[in-house]
Amino acid sequence: MYYRRIKELREDQDIKQREISEALSITQKCYANYENGHRGIPTEILCQLADYHHTSVDYLLGRTDKKEPYPPAKR
Repeated sequence: MYYRRIKELREDQDIKQREISEALSITQKCYANYENGHRGIPTEILCQLADYHHTSVDYLLGRTDKKEPYPPAKR
């Protein structure tokens, strides 16, 4: 599920894989493998992708269809 979601989010914003891979400090090939489902996404990268796209990890994983991020936790 998250393969499709990260690709859809990127394409909806007309962003190239190279741009996201640079923001994540990974290679474009590595990012392409995430989008194509050839490689699992590490938790750290998944969190960075959620922040990058202003959404939640649950949305990326398909656990919710609500794109809006959760409100910050109160301390």
